[in-house]
Amino acid sequence: MPKEQKQETKVLTETRETPIAYELAKRQKEISVAEFFTKNRHLLGFDNRRKALLMAVKEAVDNSLDACEEARILPEISVEIIEMAEFKYKVVVEDNGPGIVKKQIPNIFAKLLYGSKFHTLRQARGQQGIGISAAVLYSQLTTGRHAKITSRVSKKETAYYHELGIDTQNNKPLIAKEETIEWAKEHGTKVELDLEGDYMKGNQSVDEYLKQTAVINPHVTIIYTNPKSEQVIYARATDKLPDLPAEIKPHPYGVELGMLMDKLRWTESRTLQSFLTSEFSRVGPGTAKEICEHAAVLPNTKPSQVSRDMAEKLLQGIQKTKIIAPPTDCLSPIGEELLEKGLRKEIRAEFYCATSRPPSVYRGNPFIIEIGVAFGGEIPKEEKANILRFANRVPLLYQEGACAMAKSVMETNWKPYGLQQSGDSVPIGPVVIVVHMASVWVPFTSESKEAIAHYAEIIKEIKLALQECGRQLGTYVRKKTRITEQIERANMFEKYIPEVADSLAILTGDKKEKILQGLQKMLVKPEIKKEIIEEGDADDKLYKMEFAKKGEDEEAREEAG
Repeated sequence: MPKEQKQETKVLTETRETPIAYELAKRQKEISVAEFFTKNRHLLGFDNRRKALLMAVKEAVDNSLDACEEARILPEISVEIIEMAEFKYKVVVEDNGPGIVKKQIPNIFAKLLYGSKFHTLRQARGQQGIGISAAVLYSQLTTGRHAKITSRVSKKETAYYHELGIDTQNNKPLIAKEETIEWAKEHGTKVELDLEGDYMKGNQSVDEYLKQTAVINPHVTIIYTNPKSEQVIYARATDKLPDLPAEIKPHPYGVELGMLMDKLRWTESRTLQSFLTSEFSRVGPGTAKEICEHAAVLPNTKPSQVSRDMAEKLLQGIQKTKIIAPPTDCLSPIGEELLEKGLRKEIRAEFYCATSRPPSVYRGNPFIIEIGVAFGGEIPKEEKANILRFANRVPLLYQEGACAMAKSVMETNWKPYGLQQSGDSVPIGPVVIVVHMASVWVPFTSESKEAIAHYAEIIKEIKLALQECGRQLGTYVRKKTRITEQIERANMFEKYIPEVADSLAILTGDKKEKILQGLQKMLVKPEIKKEIIEEGDADDKLYKMEFAKKGEDEEAREEAG
């Protein structure tokens, strides 16, 4: 800084009546969460047109599925995307759920960080109360138009129609229009959003998201109409709704010092022992006393009198005490049978298997890992394995490289299971690998909920489940290879049957026709025939056709078509 400027700055500072800090303080003000995400919409996944279109559909569909399952209604969801102009689309999502009470509609759709699931510990698609209101915010930013919401809670009550915007400076809903209307649906919700987007098919498209949603939610029916007016119906594979997860309290092993001090400050319990039993799961009176003994704190101490040092000792006492794992009725896994059904419904393959691991825990949060594998059939052969990642029944289409699920697949050795693999990379072969994590709190790496954090406990469980399915896949691949070799030998034998029959006829003096019939019967052994028919999948027609061509079994001919 020049000498003259320094002297001028010094004079101004000396002659100023009030310190400059007071003037700086006047510029400081609270930032609304809606205003923050207006400038940082990429944090919510709205960072390009194609992804924005997907996110808007995803948030609306996830809300519909959660509402239907909570109300014990088999979900029927209609998704329609209409192209209005270049890069301008209308997204319409309608469900048959329980509907939304009138006074809650503005807050749910036009206020960020407003929801019912953030303070509850149980499996759910939404967690933070941001998703659908973020889609409304993006719609407002890119088109300046209001979201249109129609909802009805029963046929005895009227349907309500709202046009909503968001006051970004105060994070409050702006109600542009509110009225009752006639609506044929007895109950449900309809969301209409005009937004800037880009429709493209592919691995990270709306089409792929809805297909994967149908795989992981076999109880849902989705009617999808794309911008080209092409309609696809994903019919449900089961009428069984997922079990409704129960709400649980935090497990002591997952609590941190600051959280513990907050709970001690706000609890209504009168003693430390009753505080521990009422605020945490799996802590009875005996366990609470043991925790207090390990912490050298009296059980009848008032929670309000617990200092920071005492809270730290209490935390150490929790770690020293053996406490059983948290309950798992807060989770609603898909299950091996339904996961396999979902795969069979949407992916044409020749082999399927699925496994569901026993519940495990990370940071006191229970979770379950489920794996499904589809092999062969119409799956491309010389390409990398298609990894389908899911968290609480929601597809994760972006940031695969940053996800613990993809890392676990790459670090698993797939060569013994019949797939090609180069080092720690995605295996190559005709295979689709489904990885699903069900948890009360999924550790996403960002607000856009696209990848799972690399917790050692989670990676370990994924690898164990992958290995379990891999062993089943390896058994099938080896069996298929053996049968293929048997068929090749049979083909070679068949090629030389006439010459062998001629030679045997000359040597034995028997008729050539009789020898030919005998050789034809030897072509496929009965035990091989039985193995092909029983072990081959219904879609795996290759071997059945080979056998039917050579054998005389009518059942095999019918199965081979």
